[in-house]
Amino acid sequence: MNILVFGANGMVGHELARTLPALGRVQALDRAAADLEDVAEIRRIIARERPDVVVNAAAYTAVDRAESDADRARRINAEAPAAMAEEVARLDGWLVHYSTDYVFDGTKADPYVETDTPNPLGVYGATKLEGERLIAATGCRHLVFRTSWVYADRGHNFLRTILRLAGERDELSIVADQIGSPTSAAFLAGITAAALGRAAGPLADRPPSGIYHACPTGSTSWHAYARLIVAEALARGATLRTDVERVHAIPTSAYPTPARRPANSRLDPARLTATFGLVPPPWQRDVVVALESLLA
Repeated sequence: MNILVFGANGMVGHELARTLPALGRVQALDRAAADLEDVAEIRRIIARERPDVVVNAAAYTAVDRAESDADRARRINAEAPAAMAEEVARLDGWLVHYSTDYVFDGTKADPYVETDTPNPLGVYGATKLEGERLIAATGCRHLVFRTSWVYADRGHNFLRTILRLAGERDELSIVADQIGSPTSAAFLAGITAAALGRAAGPLADRPPSGIYHACPTGSTSWHAYARLIVAEALARGATLRTDVERVHAIPTSAYPTPARRPANSRLDPARLTATFGLVPPPWQRDVVVALESLLA
């Protein structure tokens, strides 16, 4: 299998470059090698490499900045994946793409399933939703994994930010009324590899194209997530100025941001399990694994 990965310098792209070689030849391109704002360049790269699979791990993820940078967010989150999908369709290959819980408005009481009606609250979610729809419109074979609260032991993410701030400050104030499932980049790379293994198999066993919710089981608030990070770090000998009792809960209204966030970001991974036989772990497991890596 010849696999082309866009976004090699991101959290998920980094893990994909480590995981996907088990399936075949992997060429992972970073931002310097592939400018996602240049649709013509994307088309040229895919036409030249003729991959069996394109994995798009690149995205415009600056949620607040997107509110004042909508054109760039749309180019990267919608126009670029649409161009990838068109080229993949010509090659009769597969496209793997990652989307987000932010396509929903967070007003549902239960976890979101793939058939729930999207209603993004801001530019980021709207451009990611447009990307999903443009991919589907090309008719290419595709797997779109919607996920939430992505983190890793590298890059810019909540886990690393909390660990840093807990080492610098005596107290932390963290939003407690937004709920979701922290999802590790390593988990996403693993389910991608498993899904592509099925896609490359016998025709009768190939998964249907479409959207799959990909996240661990269980959910938490940002506040409870931060408390777990601090508690587990302290238990492993980290030197922090903040302890668990000084991680305070605040409402979203006390921490205004340019972009609105969904209060409920929970995604139901039942379709992922039913289709691929993949049973996601509890969300806490991979947080501990990432912390152990960071503190080693």
